[in-house]
Amino acid sequence: MQVRRHFKQVLSLDDHLRMFSEQLKAKAAKLQPGRERDVLLRRASAADTASHINEWANSSGLQAPK
Repeated sequence: MQVRRHFKQVLSLDDHLRMFSEQLKAKAAKLQPGRERDVLLRRASAADTASHINEWANSSGLQAPK
């Protein structure tokens, strides 16, 4: 039987997504316009969206459906 290794997360999901997005944007800024740059910017945008959704889902104003 395998034993699962547990560890405590140092960064929150929101922090991790924001850092990931910033890293991708920094890499994209160094590239010439093209496919690789577009892919990095699309991934950064997806990380930003995920961060906003996570923030919204964890907000105190979120109401349960009736």
